[in-house]
Amino acid sequence: MRLHSDRDLDLHEAEQKLPKYEQLKNHLLGELRAGRLRPGEALPTELELAGTLQIARSTVRRALDDLGREGLINRVRGRGTFISRDARRRMHSGLNAFALMVPETQGGHYPALLHGFEGAASRAHNQMLVSSTDNDVGRQGNIILQLLEKEVAGVAMVPATTPPTPAYQLIPLQRQGIPLVFCHRRVEGIQAPLLAIPFHQVCRMAGEALVAHGHRRVAYRSTRQEKTSEIYLQELRKTVRDAGGDVPEKFIFQGKGISPHVERLENEFREALGRMFSGPDRPTAIFSTFDSAAELIYLILGQMGLRVPEDVSLVGFGGTDRRGAILSRLTSVAISGEELGRRAGEILQEIRLGLRPANDNEAIHMPLMLIEGQTLGPARNT
Repeated sequence: MRLHSDRDLDLHEAEQKLPKYEQLKNHLLGELRAGRLRPGEALPTELELAGTLQIARSTVRRALDDLGREGLINRVRGRGTFISRDARRRMHSGLNAFALMVPETQGGHYPALLHGFEGAASRAHNQMLVSSTDNDVGRQGNIILQLLEKEVAGVAMVPATTPPTPAYQLIPLQRQGIPLVFCHRRVEGIQAPLLAIPFHQVCRMAGEALVAHGHRRVAYRSTRQEKTSEIYLQELRKTVRDAGGDVPEKFIFQGKGISPHVERLENEFREALGRMFSGPDRPTAIFSTFDSAAELIYLILGQMGLRVPEDVSLVGFGGTDRRGAILSRLTSVAISGEELGRRAGEILQEIRLGLRPANDNEAIHMPLMLIEGQTLGPARNT
């Protein structure tokens, strides 16, 4: 990039009255419009700009901060400052924001995911938009149309599964050059990076913990009947059966999805648990694929006069953030929602900078851990 000194800048009379940082900002924008600065090109350092243009370094920093907030430049620690790949488009329209679409924002590891994503967006000088799809593909489609209209800087999403997300919903995002990152699961027919939960490993870890405590009759509860739920069930069954136990059909309860109607969920849970514990052949443990559901199961078991873990053990799956009276006691296989959100934001930024192709199909598996709570004990009648 060739720069002129401050005395040689061709400024209109009105522009000469602007603060120095505004003059520099407008000069760099003019260079970009004229094609002398190109997307992806590295800028000189703050010190070099200040020396060449004979202005204070603080003035240069203020101008670059403004351009960063507008999404026109990106700063990469240890590498330098670069013109954004989509800078020319953003000069005319668009919202300098990363969008996050999730099934819900309150339960499980989603609050931590939002927090991690917000931090990554802030470090990239982006705003953050959050939308809850309620796991409904129709609602998700409407949200995507709004994001297209706003021309957001990137989208991270946990795809809706009711019904499964169709590829045609996401094709317009990629055609418009908006980076996309999947969280938890992919959408068939769309190539984009994936931050994956290793579902096989979740149930293997839960099953091994239950088996180690002597449990051989295990009940299974999932949020909804879908492909992920089948993976959970198959792996849990295999682990328990290898130890001489089983997850019988009568101990399986698959819900109809995440519902905001707590009373409806409570009635469904109470009915299912009532059937499981109505006879002598009862489960000694329950695995729930969602911590929020496990918390509700914990309460209902207590109302039924069953003690956890003395009479029945309970294991869930969720995030590493364990706030709440029941959640802090719950034994769970967990992922760091904050780490997942942070990585999603970072990958969007990598795509914007051209450090990662938009159609990169890499699957990055998030690490798991078993949180030793107070709801897993030895099988009572083993």
